[in-house]
Amino acid sequence: MFTLLAADKLAQEGLDFINSQSDATLLDRPDLVDLKKEKGQEAVDEEVGKLLAAGGVHAMAVRSGIKVTPAMLENPGNLKVIARAGVGVDNIDLAAATDKGILVVNTAEASTITTAEHAFTLMMALLRKVGPAYKTMSDGGWDRNKFKGRQLHGMTVGVVGLGRIGRTFAERALAFGMTVVGYDPFVNTDIQLGSHTVKTFRTFEEMVPHVDVMSFHVPKTPETTGMLNAETFALCKKGVYVVNAARGGIVDETDIVAACDSGQCAGAALDVFTSEPPAEDSPLRTHPNILVTPHLGASTEEAQTAVSVDAAKACLSYLRGEGISGAVNAGGVRVDLTDQQAAYVSLADRMARLISPMVTRGVSELDIEICGVELGPAAGTIERTALVGLLQRHFDTPLNVINVGSIADSRDIETRITKLDHAKSAPTQLTFTIHGPKGCVDDAPDHEADKVRKIVGRVYDDLQPRVVEINGYAMDMVPAGHMAIIQNDDRPGMIGLVGSEFGKAGVNIADMTISRRENADGSGATALMLLKLDEAASYELNDALGEREGILKIASVHLPEA
Repeated sequence: MFTLLAADKLAQEGLDFINSQSDATLLDRPDLVDLKKEKGQEAVDEEVGKLLAAGGVHAMAVRSGIKVTPAMLENPGNLKVIARAGVGVDNIDLAAATDKGILVVNTAEASTITTAEHAFTLMMALLRKVGPAYKTMSDGGWDRNKFKGRQLHGMTVGVVGLGRIGRTFAERALAFGMTVVGYDPFVNTDIQLGSHTVKTFRTFEEMVPHVDVMSFHVPKTPETTGMLNAETFALCKKGVYVVNAARGGIVDETDIVAACDSGQCAGAALDVFTSEPPAEDSPLRTHPNILVTPHLGASTEEAQTAVSVDAAKACLSYLRGEGISGAVNAGGVRVDLTDQQAAYVSLADRMARLISPMVTRGVSELDIEICGVELGPAAGTIERTALVGLLQRHFDTPLNVINVGSIADSRDIETRITKLDHAKSAPTQLTFTIHGPKGCVDDAPDHEADKVRKIVGRVYDDLQPRVVEINGYAMDMVPAGHMAIIQNDDRPGMIGLVGSEFGKAGVNIADMTISRRENADGSGATALMLLKLDEAASYELNDALGEREGILKIASVHLPEA
């Protein structure tokens, strides 16, 4: 018999489902939300901790009202799975759960339609001026001429992010007679929705001049934060409309107010904000051309019912051994690896995370070359680990070896593994070759069409991981801790320039390796510096160094300690 602790206020349908199962019992504690409000998180940690330590709880379900903390999970007893009835798992300490071998799942698909519908509703209300017209009526006025709107039919909408929600939004736009185009860094070809072909662009900047409306459906990552700003607004048609029901901060809030003031943006509809709630005096609340709602994307009776039922089903499915649905961590996965194989899995993670910031235009293919017959049994784990490290920075939903395969498939990312039985004189090593979107040429100095990135790593007798090559530059460094990668013109003074900028910022360089190579076009040489730092390099430091003459590219990353 399994016991599920409902540690939050779940929809009754989810509770009824648990009670209807012959092998499950329900421990319903909606009062924990009130306990948190009255006495704080520590009181909740203590109360739930006691329930778990007693050993009678096998699964726990929460919404956003309760945080799952390391203190709560210090002695988890028989807890095997935590379900988030919803999408975001910011309120669950994934590291603590994973350390305890507890699977964490969410119910992302349950709110797909509701979230897409809200974005579509915002678009319709924005173009037909429903908000200001309602306010005029409620204030006793009547002015039909003032609120002349626009029709959707015949307009072009740019969908930014073509995952589940973005495609659901696009299907509804097509049904209204709109032309749909899209941008997604991980969708490399045009997509087919029913009988319609959705043209995709290689970059956001290429898409925006072609659209009358744009709707955002991407996670908030370093690449998407502020992607619609003063510079990209300048590329848009005058009078473009903007809808954001994805994540606050994707649209620069200062710049969108300015664009609405100038008329470059005819109107914006926002459901999410950089800080929630936005300040009472925020111009977003009062601007006549901005329609705002208080983060209602998933707030429907149907969605709340669906996420509760799906959370209960996911818990019981896992406990019964029937399968895993909606996994967001590596939970109960066990891989029987030798020490050497485990060291190469760790190396794969570090290599992928190190090269990821240099993959700026998305991924179409990942080639993994495994040299060494003894690594063969770990090939699948190496593949999935590499995909997680490579893709995680582009997603705000945690990726893991369980869910990354389906994520890669949904974004048309092809993975190929080549296993080589080496001769005794050849080293055991991993080589990752990452191909960008077809035909993509980014702004790096080594412009090859079909942009390729390559990284090679080895593990020696001490089982320490080492990177020995990045994009043709010979290296030898243990990838661990705070690191920076800098590509620069090969000329005198560059090492001093880099050291000076880091010194002014108070960041100590603990280790450095430098390599250079001749440019393929004979135009001279470039160098690559790989730095190990005592603390993280700030965005401001990276920006300042990136603006210095001779610096071609800079990226920072934090890796596990070796």
